Amino acid sequence: MMVLGKLKEFIMHDTVFVVSLLISIVTLIVSVVFYHYSELKSVEKNVESAIVKGIDPIAVRCAYANAHDNVCIAYAASHQTAPVKTGK
Repeated sequence: MMVLGKLKEFIMHDTVFVVSLLISIVTLIVSVVFYHYSELKSVEKNVESAIVKGIDPIAVRCAYANAHDNVCIAYAASHQTAPVKTGK
C-alpha cells in the first residue's frame, strides 16, 4: 500500500511538471505571435499615415526593417547622396 501512495505522488508531481511546461511553452508562443502582430499593425498604421502626409511609404517601412531587407538596401542605395569630402 505504501508503494502505491508514493507512485501516485510521483505521477502527480510529474503531471504538474508537464502541465507547467506546456503552459510555459504556449505562453511563449502566444507572446511572440502577439509581438509580431502588434509590430505589423504599427507599421501598417504608420505607412498609412505617411501616405496621407505625402511621405514616401517605403522610407517608413524601411525605418522598421532589419539590416537584411533587400528592398530597403536597394532603396537606400538608390537614394544615397554623394559622400562628403573631408578636405584631405
